[in-house]
Amino acid sequence: MSTKSKTRRVKKSRTPASLVWFEIPVDKPERAQKFYGALFGWKIKAFPGMKEYWHIDTGGADASPDGGMLTRKHPSHSITNYILVPSVSKAADRIVKLGGSICMPKTAVPQMGYFVIANDTEGNTFAVWEVNPKAR
Repeated sequence: MSTKSKTRRVKKSRTPASLVWFEIPVDKPERAQKFYGALFGWKIKAFPGMKEYWHIDTGGADASPDGGMLTRKHPSHSITNYILVPSVSKAADRIVKLGGSICMPKTAVPQMGYFVIANDTEGNTFAVWEVNPKAR
């Protein structure tokens, strides 16, 4: 039987997960701001209403994610990439089911959305992000 004559099941199309934000932990914000500004031309300014958090404007096209810079919370705190998902609750369940772990449970960013920080099966930290303007 040829492959052309076989019945194929069509998989349900899923929107690809996209990198939408990143965070860089730093020990000395002024030093890091100078470094990344000189290296990439990024503009880094205090994030309104948040202490010890800065917005990184990458200056890229609309599809290029911006990011944040924050003071390092522990010695092994590494860069965290945020991946867009429809539901952080469902993503967190799937992360655990696939062998990952949750480091920080579902957390609201008021009027913006929710995030969960996780470790993959290799010990790498990443986050999932759900847009929700009703987040509280």
